[in-house]
Amino acid sequence: MAEPPVAMAEPPRGRRVFLNHLDSYCGRTIGEYLSRCVVGASLEKEEEEEEEEEDEEEEKAVEVPSSPEEVYEIVGTLSKPGSTKPRFAQEIYAVSPRDELLNHLLECEVVLYNITEDTDQIEEATWAASALHKEIENFAKPKLFILISTIMTWANTKPTDPENPEAPFTDEDYRKRKPHPNFVDHTNAEKLIVKLGKTNKNKFSTYVVASGHQYGAEEGVFHYFFKMCWLSETPEIPVFEDGKNYIPTIHILDLAAVLQNVADHRPEVQYMLAVDTSKHTLEELIKCISKNVGPGKIQKIPKENAFLSKDLTQMNLDMLLVNLQMESTVLKEAFNINWVAEAGLIENIEKVVKEYKESRGLLPLKVYIHGPPGVGKSTIAEELCKHYRLHYIKIDDVISEKIAHLEKIVAKEQDTGVEEGGDEAEEEGENVETALELLDGIKENMELNKGRLDDQFIVTIVKDKLQSMPCKNQGYVLDGFPETYSQAMELFRAEDEEEEEEIKSKIPKCHKIITPEFVFSLTASDEFLLNRITNLPESVVAGTHYTQDRFPQSLKLFRDSNTDDTTVLNYFDELEIHPQFIDVPIYEDPENRFIVQKIITEIGEPRNYGLTDEEKEILERKAAEERLAKEAQEKAEQERKEAEENAERMARLEEWNKQQEEVKRQEQELLEAQSLPLRNYLMKNVMPTLMQGINECCRIRPEDPVNFLAEYLFKNSPDIDWNNR
Repeated sequence: MAEPPVAMAEPPRGRRVFLNHLDSYCGRTIGEYLSRCVVGASLEKEEEEEEEEEDEEEEKAVEVPSSPEEVYEIVGTLSKPGSTKPRFAQEIYAVSPRDELLNHLLECEVVLYNITEDTDQIEEATWAASALHKEIENFAKPKLFILISTIMTWANTKPTDPENPEAPFTDEDYRKRKPHPNFVDHTNAEKLIVKLGKTNKNKFSTYVVASGHQYGAEEGVFHYFFKMCWLSETPEIPVFEDGKNYIPTIHILDLAAVLQNVADHRPEVQYMLAVDTSKHTLEELIKCISKNVGPGKIQKIPKENAFLSKDLTQMNLDMLLVNLQMESTVLKEAFNINWVAEAGLIENIEKVVKEYKESRGLLPLKVYIHGPPGVGKSTIAEELCKHYRLHYIKIDDVISEKIAHLEKIVAKEQDTGVEEGGDEAEEEGENVETALELLDGIKENMELNKGRLDDQFIVTIVKDKLQSMPCKNQGYVLDGFPETYSQAMELFRAEDEEEEEEIKSKIPKCHKIITPEFVFSLTASDEFLLNRITNLPESVVAGTHYTQDRFPQSLKLFRDSNTDDTTVLNYFDELEIHPQFIDVPIYEDPENRFIVQKIITEIGEPRNYGLTDEEKEILERKAAEERLAKEAQEKAEQERKEAEENAERMARLEEWNKQQEEVKRQEQELLEAQSLPLRNYLMKNVMPTLMQGINECCRIRPEDPVNFLAEYLFKNSPDIDWNNR
């Protein structure tokens, strides 16, 4: 008997979900999260509990998929027409005409509208809910509408317990909420959505999810502080007002999980808060961000100063100054959420910073430039720092900077009249004794060595610099240091916990965070370097080791410490960070522009933030000015050439006319000279006979005067001898 054919696996069935602005921070993250979710997955835990409790009452009917393969299919709109369609989206729709958009909404079982990022979406969201509500009777399947709103609609809510003003608000208090003046439209939208869901819950159920301030991945409203810390452009990160206001927050992936639970559970309550369990103030949040991404310090400033920044909108500032304590009972009691950051941003800062760097492609770039003195290391390093926005590590500068920093710490401690506040003063106080000891050691060592430092101090100072937050964030370019194999071993030595692994594996281990990723060795002959230094201006050579007395010694010292066996490059070879050699003389480029371009080509694109809108505008304006100047110069040059050509043409024409006149004159003179004998002949031999003939013709008046005159001339011409004819 033949075996029945094996049934082919059916493709996963999808539950279509509409989400607006799929290319925005919130839309992109939520859409991608839901696209990976199996419909009903958040019900699994609840179903297990129900099986254990046989006598428990039946819960409200929830449409649970018959197959675990049913997934969410994401469709929606884009915030910018030119945006690329996200890879997780099945389809994207145009906002207008609205009749077509409504038809697409009717094809979806779940409609999500996010109004936390763009206030212009409030009107579209309310239209979509109202339009769907009018079509209830024509629904083939029940539909779900979820409005993603903001806790700013609670901003001016009075405490529920006057005796305990810090008691948190819960979902049940939503009828008492009072919005921030700039978020009244959000509140009206929330009320409308809740109202529309009361008509026919079996066919059209509506929910409002009031989200805490979102963070995670690209960091949402907190991105302003993350970017400021990352760029390291200010020594202190601003905190607006006193910073004592509490800010409800939620990780963007946890918000997506809340929405998944709403779609799966369809709870009885229509209004719920989406907040984590944290209770952090603005000051605590920014201090944490500054410590883990930036300079580690904060500065309290008036909120009016925030308007000086083009990166902060009025909505951003309103959100950062909100003061609310909230907790959600629905999330705790009814939902099954696999939290990413339930305890909040501060407790999960390492994970958040990692997500932030990965989502924005912010990776440090670490470069080491090696080469003999005078080869151009400093010039090239500085140009690379400008191009990639890296930190320039030059030994003399780093040592001076470290000494100044240590002196500042010691002086600050001695000045008892300056107090900065509890935590910061305590942190600095712990370092004063160490700072004083290190400062004394450096100064004593420099005195003994005629202003130079021993390797142990240099390595310590440089290592501290490489481990600083700016170098960890953006990266660095090391200018010629380390100079020896032993210096490299000590500088990039692995952490203590990795030493045992190094011994076991017998493979060199390094501190991966500070070890260079690219090593470039600039090569040149002694003759080439001596010629280059000789041709340098005196103003450049003064005060450096490039003088005729010192430079040969420096060059010899470099050659002695960089033989094939002793060169520091061997250390990087052992780490499989193979140096790239660049022969400087073949470029014949004193300014090293071609070498810089070659290195940039090898390294690739920058890994930092791109240009800001303001910087782009400045560059575009500069490019436009240069283009106009070039065009004006080209036009002036063209006009000059045309004027020269025209003058030359006129000169040639005038010369030609003169030549023509001369030719005519000469021809006239020649003609006159040639015609003189003929004229004499005519006057002597022809004209007298002609005049007689004319007179005779007038007297006789023949019928043919011309013929008569011709015969007369012929017969009476003195040149004709009639006797000989």
